[in-house]
Amino acid sequence: MPPGPRKLPIIGNMHQLMGSLPHHSLKSLAQKHGDLMHLKLGEISTIVASSSRTAEAILKTHDIAFADRPEFLAGRILFYNCSDITFSPYGEHWRQMRKLGILELLSNKVVRSFAPIRQDEVTKLVSSIRDKSCIGWVFGGHQDTLMELIKEVLAKSSGFDVSDIFPSWKILPYISREKPKLLDLHNKIDEIFELIIQEHVENPIGENNGEFGQEDLVDVFLRIKQSGDLKFPVTNTNIKAIFMNVFVGGTETSAIVVEWAMAEMIKNPDVLKKAQSEVRKLVPAGKKTVEEIDILKLNYLNLVIKETLRFHPPVPLLVPRDCRELCEIDGYIIPLKTRIIINAWAIGRDPKYWDEPEKFVPERFENNPIDFTGQHYEYLPFGAGRRMCPGISFGLANVEIPLANLLYHFDWKLPDTSNGVDLDMTEAYRVTAPRKNNLFLVPSMCGCVGN
Repeated sequence: MPPGPRKLPIIGNMHQLMGSLPHHSLKSLAQKHGDLMHLKLGEISTIVASSSRTAEAILKTHDIAFADRPEFLAGRILFYNCSDITFSPYGEHWRQMRKLGILELLSNKVVRSFAPIRQDEVTKLVSSIRDKSCIGWVFGGHQDTLMELIKEVLAKSSGFDVSDIFPSWKILPYISREKPKLLDLHNKIDEIFELIIQEHVENPIGENNGEFGQEDLVDVFLRIKQSGDLKFPVTNTNIKAIFMNVFVGGTETSAIVVEWAMAEMIKNPDVLKKAQSEVRKLVPAGKKTVEEIDILKLNYLNLVIKETLRFHPPVPLLVPRDCRELCEIDGYIIPLKTRIIINAWAIGRDPKYWDEPEKFVPERFENNPIDFTGQHYEYLPFGAGRRMCPGISFGLANVEIPLANLLYHFDWKLPDTSNGVDLDMTEAYRVTAPRKNNLFLVPSMCGCVGN
């Protein structure tokens, strides 16, 4: 096995991750023990990859050997017995669910068809801020019940829970009360999903709206279910399992990226000025909202988003994989069932690949071929290989449109007289890495866009 820090009896290396941000701790350990490092997390033998080179070996060279997922307690309970795309074991069920997700639900064509819905939501957002800005309404306000529950899901799905690192101790989920808590959380979310499905069944979309028309994601699910075109029957459980992926992997992570992008622009006012000037110059004055067709013109905004994803990847430790067949990396034999963690956050800040990696510099992506498609292993905000995020188009659309509209319609400042340079940028950790403290900004209407 690769080298690693000394292991303690029973807990192994867990003491080196407790009470910390795991992606930070693992980066520090890798600097001492190497970019392919062995840890013992309780009972679980774990390999951590912290460089582009080792990530490529896992995600490309030996992708099939590492295509499986470990079975977490949260995956079994919250993700419908691991029947979703993210946590499903590698095999025929996963292939069919991935096909359903990528080809039928999250393809570029289907994502584009949701443009009217996104525009409607952005219009509501802009109107809400406009109506309340005169009394100091701040960015980062109320979250609905479902999104609060999704945050709990993220907090409990990291794979570092005691029941996941000591799987042979069957009584642990009950002693820790973790299993009853997860069941209660699952029941609350499932009840909401059932209501959503029932509402769409009782109020189906009209038949005269073209292939997609004004369908939302639920309408598409139900149409596919009724068509019977897939090789396996689509059930409500399948639909709800992918709901979890969409809300966790598409909605919550997109909100995190938007918040980090706004925070970095406040902290780097020259970036904010440049991004805002571009939006207001290239989007005609007086538009109600920036539309998706306008996004194609906004090159600098795209650079800001790319840099945000490098600096603050929404999932800093890619969803763990399991070794499903013996293979060799760097001369080390990796046994079956070894857990694999790829530190995308550390790779995105590696000075071997990035100049001044601790600075937020969107211009680094100008005339740079690096993109999100998983072909550049120094840049892995969505992962790579067979198990990379299937909802890239969906996630990016939910970042680009809100961010462009926030810059187009409003000027932004901190609620006090503090300097943005000193803005607290501390992270939290719950699979994703949001800001530890909500970003509070005061908007003011921009008179130059004819609102």
